[in-house]
Amino acid sequence: MKLASPAFEHAGSIPPAYTCDGDRFLSPPLTITDVPEAAQSLVLIVDDPDVPKALREDGNFTHWVLFNISPATNDLPAGEGVGTAGANTRGDARYTGPCPPPEYEPKTHRYFFKLYALDTILDLAEGTSKEEVESAMSNHIIATTELLGTYAKK
Repeated sequence: MKLASPAFEHAGSIPPAYTCDGDRFLSPPLTITDVPEAAQSLVLIVDDPDVPKALREDGNFTHWVLFNISPATNDLPAGEGVGTAGANTRGDARYTGPCPPPEYEPKTHRYFFKLYALDTILDLAEGTSKEEVESAMSNHIIATTELLGTYAKK
């Protein structure tokens, strides 16, 4: 299974259009290929593990949670979520773009777009937390992949 974006390369910089320097709620376009035939659903979680401890004790910010994505999905156009939206760290059921605070180190943060293929459909409601999604999918993961993007606020 593969996850890519026509907007940025793996380990490359996420264009400002998909961050707080552009439209904070415009997700980058993504492409999904080689999903296992046994997959019943997909889950996408986007995390920033570089948040300063002074701002978040756990050092992590979840930017996007999507679950129950159809395994037939090949494209997620910019600004469009498919499936069911879970809650990001702000508590919103939508994408929130990168916005690393420039007054803290590291100035450039990493954003992990993690895609999971599951052997089930999750019986969860919109707005479910990332932790609840991860718990529900823990014994159902049949494949994973990730796309890494970076960003430093302009």
